[in-house]
Amino acid sequence: MKARNDRERTAHYASTFAALGAEPRLSIIRLLLAAHPQGLVAGDIQGKLRVPASTLSHHLDKLKNQGLLLARRAGTFVWYTANTQALGELLTFLYAECCRRGQAPTGGDRIQIERPSRRALERKR
Repeated sequence: MKARNDRERTAHYASTFAALGAEPRLSIIRLLLAAHPQGLVAGDIQGKLRVPASTLSHHLDKLKNQGLLLARRAGTFVWYTANTQALGELLTFLYAECCRRGQAPTGGDRIQIERPSRRALERKR
């Protein structure tokens, strides 16, 4: 039974990564994380990414269906926010499976992702 749950869990996160695997969707998540916790309306996202409304709608639906976005209606506007809980679970999955050999982080463990220094980025070039 554990193997089945592991497969289902892995399949779920594979779908999540697939949803993030398109450049526009990853850009949407980045924008929404920068605007967190308020979020952005679709028109603002469209203006910043310069994508057609129908294309944006497709990407927003894909992210929302995967549970990576939350949408709330306020009057005639729909506000989108990144689902930080789902993103945190995704990072925890990676951390547990890749870095700790299957041991999930405990309450005291913190997953920190630091921005690389300029020096480190220059060395990569």
